[in-house]
Amino acid sequence: MPPQKPFDPDKPAKPKTKRRARVTATLPVAPKAPAPVEAPLRKTPPAGPTPVGLKPALTTPEVKPDSAKPITSVDVELFAKNFARIIEGGGKALAAYMKPREEGRIADQRSEEVTDVVKTLGHVIEYWMADPQRAFELQSKLGKSYLELWASTAKRLAGEEVTAVAAPDPRDKRFSDPEWSSNQFFDFLKQAYLLTARWASHMAEGADGLDAHTRHKAEFYVRQIANALSPSNFVLTNPELLRVTLESNAENLLQGMQNLAEDIEAGGGNLKIRQSDSSKFEVGKNLALSPGKIVFQNDLIQLIQYSPTTAKALKVPLLIVPPWINKYYVLDLTPDKSFIKWCVDQGLTVFCISWVNPDAKLAGKGFDDYMREGPLAAFDAIEQATGEKEVHALGYCVGGTLLSVTLAYMAASGMTSRVKSATLLTTQVDFTHAGDLKVFAADEEQISMVERQMAETGYLAGSKMASAFNLLRSNDLIWPYVIGNYLKGKAPFPFDMLFWNSDATRMPAANHSFYLRGCYLENRLSRGTMTIANKQLDLRKIKLPIYNLAAREDHIAPARSAYLGSSLFGGPVRFVLAGSGHMAGVVNHPDKKKYQHWTGGAPQGDNLDAWIARATEHPGSWWPDWVNWLRGHDGTEVEARTPGSGKLKAIEDAPGSYVKVQS
Repeated sequence: MPPQKPFDPDKPAKPKTKRRARVTATLPVAPKAPAPVEAPLRKTPPAGPTPVGLKPALTTPEVKPDSAKPITSVDVELFAKNFARIIEGGGKALAAYMKPREEGRIADQRSEEVTDVVKTLGHVIEYWMADPQRAFELQSKLGKSYLELWASTAKRLAGEEVTAVAAPDPRDKRFSDPEWSSNQFFDFLKQAYLLTARWASHMAEGADGLDAHTRHKAEFYVRQIANALSPSNFVLTNPELLRVTLESNAENLLQGMQNLAEDIEAGGGNLKIRQSDSSKFEVGKNLALSPGKIVFQNDLIQLIQYSPTTAKALKVPLLIVPPWINKYYVLDLTPDKSFIKWCVDQGLTVFCISWVNPDAKLAGKGFDDYMREGPLAAFDAIEQATGEKEVHALGYCVGGTLLSVTLAYMAASGMTSRVKSATLLTTQVDFTHAGDLKVFAADEEQISMVERQMAETGYLAGSKMASAFNLLRSNDLIWPYVIGNYLKGKAPFPFDMLFWNSDATRMPAANHSFYLRGCYLENRLSRGTMTIANKQLDLRKIKLPIYNLAAREDHIAPARSAYLGSSLFGGPVRFVLAGSGHMAGVVNHPDKKKYQHWTGGAPQGDNLDAWIARATEHPGSWWPDWVNWLRGHDGTEVEARTPGSGKLKAIEDAPGSYVKVQS
């Protein structure tokens, strides 16, 4: 043993190095099975069509004993510090939420909305509990499902190959992480959730004793609650989030809390979920770039005339009437997606309305004002700019509804025809099958609640309508961003369509109230009982040719609803069905070679499925079909017109100033 050095009292002791505690963690896994249990995976059957009426067999992948990937060691001290900072950040988020309420700038109106949810679901529970046998069968259905899941899980723990009791829809991205299937704990959690959610959905759908509207609301509310309670939305029940949290020592949650506080502050005290990186986009800089001029404006619109790119252009100009619920530039996002640019390149003289983003001063502007100061004013301005009395008119979404109202008003007034043809894109004129938006606008209580909210400010806040639209597809437009922004702590990707989607507009109280009552609640336009400017409207008096486009997966203006409306007009209607949804189905540049469209015979009644069965499917965009249809009604060409060269002089460059006003 080596001799020890003598102790020197004058020499300071060498300090001991303090080491941070570190632990190594793994996600929960089932106990390691004995050797004979390690069965091979069942081979996937060869790809091929599944016979009609049969569901493909679903197999739960077997867990290999050492398949749990160890997580990078966790720094306990750093984790604890980050957790303390998360709590501090939570205080900032709460302060951002409370401050405008304490100052009286926001009056919470959630109580009315919650009351409607509770009352609606109460009717469902009352229906099932009114009959003991019915209630017993409902409870037995859930109990049986749980027992099947428990038995399946036990067999899998014993090493047997099992078929999943419940599997998500292949399009459901919530459970795409491999550990939702390979890890027995998370697989059990996933299946238990799916069984419960489907049982709750069955409970709402099967409440036959309720009226159709109440049952529709119940189905919608149950779906929203089920989506919100998905295990994918919580750190401790989502394997991917758990891995990220442990690997980053909760840095993801710290950044997520900062994002949450910023989004609440940006929403003025309400959560405004970022769907896109807004710093990457600016209208007029890299969006809405098609060159043109504002040649006319009034309180409600700026009229854009676009600069030609061809030497010749169709004699009859095109007027685009976009929705005022969003901004027009969805049709002019970027040059490679722009419908407006494509139309100009096809030799069309294009005019487009850009609606004002209204404030309290325009609270009294009604639907008739939007007609007079919108399409009717634009018709007159285009005549001054080009000398042409007629236009090809195109309306998108509620812009198409307004265009239909305008055409019916002109017919009822005996006015000289100003429209040579009309195009309706994802437009409803009959609201019988208006989809989930009827949840918010198809009963007196709901509309009265909205009217009380609008009475306080003079308009419906843009965030209200944006929230309603997002709820229609909450698993696509809400929860992925909650997970990404606040639980993963990541900034959303820059995406022009979602930037536009979040660039919401306000709606004047008078206009919106008329729209909700006249269309969604009472469906007066389709019944011939709507009155505008003292004229009763009848769509059958519209005799001009109409191109009516619906989108097969549209959640705002369902294809069945648009199809039904086609048979209400008095002239020839060419009905075309586009693939995809409300925006992607419309904004589908031919060069992208995406989706498809269907053409067929004249639409009759509301049996869309029968029409599709007889229709012809074409690959790609509907745009070429439409422009050929348009030219077929007047192919006369003239020298291309330069904006501001006629009687109307340029006011400012496109896209103008109205579109840049934020809500």
